Amino acid sequence: MASLSMAPVNIFRHGADEEKAETARLSSFIGAIAIGDLVKSTLGPKGMDKILLGGGREATVTVTNDGATILKAIGVDNPAAKVLVDMSKTQDDEVGDGTTSVTVLAAELLREAELLISKKIHPQTIISGWRKATQVARDALREVAVDHGNDQVKFQQDLLNIARTTLSSKLLTHHKDHFSKLAVEAVLRLKGSGNLEAIHVIKKLGGSLTDSYLDEGFLLDKKIGVNQPKRMENVNILIANTGMDTDKIKIFGSRVRVDSTAKVAEIETAEKEKMKEKVDRILNHGINCFINRQLIYNYPEQLFAAAGVMAIEHADFAGVERLALVTGGEIASTFDPELVKLGHCKLIEEVMIGEDTLIHFSGVAMGKGRPCTIVLRGATQQILDEAERSLHDALCVSAQTVKETRIVYGGGCSEMLMAKVVTDLASRTPGKEAVAMESFAKALRMLPTIIADNAGYDSADLVAQLRAAHQDNKINSGLNMSDGTIGNMADLGITESFQVKRQVLLSAAEAAEMILRVDNIIKAAPRKRVPDHHPC
Repeated sequence: MASLSMAPVNIFRHGADEEKAETARLSSFIGAIAIGDLVKSTLGPKGMDKILLGGGREATVTVTNDGATILKAIGVDNPAAKVLVDMSKTQDDEVGDGTTSVTVLAAELLREAELLISKKIHPQTIISGWRKATQVARDALREVAVDHGNDQVKFQQDLLNIARTTLSSKLLTHHKDHFSKLAVEAVLRLKGSGNLEAIHVIKKLGGSLTDSYLDEGFLLDKKIGVNQPKRMENVNILIANTGMDTDKIKIFGSRVRVDSTAKVAEIETAEKEKMKEKVDRILNHGINCFINRQLIYNYPEQLFAAAGVMAIEHADFAGVERLALVTGGEIASTFDPELVKLGHCKLIEEVMIGEDTLIHFSGVAMGKGRPCTIVLRGATQQILDEAERSLHDALCVSAQTVKETRIVYGGGCSEMLMAKVVTDLASRTPGKEAVAMESFAKALRMLPTIIADNAGYDSADLVAQLRAAHQDNKINSGLNMSDGTIGNMADLGITESFQVKRQVLLSAAEAAEMILRVDNIIKAAPRKRVPDHHPC
């Protein structure tokens, strides 16, 4: 019997690439750890910012320290790095904050896993130990969570503290008291609905960040038409997305031949009649304000002005959708009286912000809660963009905390607490799983270490002190980054949402486990470029 050839057989199409066993694992670890190292320096109240320079002709400049924004902007080719980027986006969508923490924790877990695998411990053993560690860490977090949901005064203070803690690592850190009040007031106006669409954020250049304020109404960044009333009370609003020019028969390349200019005038009159007919159909709804997503044109604008109706054209789509939500109307495109739902508000007037004129809707009554607008002022566009991102994080976390009222303490306090219970479990566990649990606790302890490093303090000393304090059952101890000491987080008011911390723990553990399971990376063959022999 002929012996089988020992030469490797390639079963993939030409151009496809395969990485096996150790190479694949190493490639995954390196990619994920590199992503963690990239955002690591932005963690904590003394974290640094990154400048992201966009490609293309109009190279946009973004200055940020928001983990999700940084990872969205960079194009990664490594599959494991893509997993971390997606996890960071999910964290941003789910809870709004903790995007950097979750990426750094996952990267630190994989850094520990790399050391364990080099000691010949099997990935499944590591995963088994990590799962048990995650469970006890989650239980410990649940036990220390404080709930002031029934005490309105204490809960409002918790919300302010959470918003302050979220903003302390952002650009707005020097004005965190001002912006945390804005965020909490805006979220409490929603009456627990948690629909952040009802909070409209407008950015206007000029002034300083402290000039930002909350307006109890809705602002639309548009101007009122010519010769139309600039102020109205008790308004019925029709919001539409319809073309106000004549519904011409648009035939490509068609021509109309006439034998006199009188015939041209007849065509124009017929077009005007069509326009007038549409305007009449709109006015039949008994409205006194018409807002259109598209252009209104001169002739219909004259008709609206003659009827004493305020007409606003070319309103941006996000503004129109939000306006429909807060006024209780619906966006219409056909004008059948039975199908159209009008919006209502008490007062519409023009207001000036900086050098711009905006339209202010006050007395808008949304079904549950009261909508509002936050006006941000700042010196440059980059500052305004970063302020909006920071405020968005604070709004998201506050809205989540209104739904899930439990809180935990920040400043590395929760991480050290979880690390302590995981270490205790490891000391009681026989076998190799205990080593995996130790590595999990070590990764958790890396978060306060990085926070201290970023502030320029001696992290080894501070984390050792913090560990000793937790062993001494001072469970509220954490890092006080203002003085570079260990402090009581409850007294300092450094609190975080339980939901955010739990999500960081679970997402990071799941993502690290997923990457650790990989032992083969197969890349598809790139698509060949075929020359186009049929140019149009």
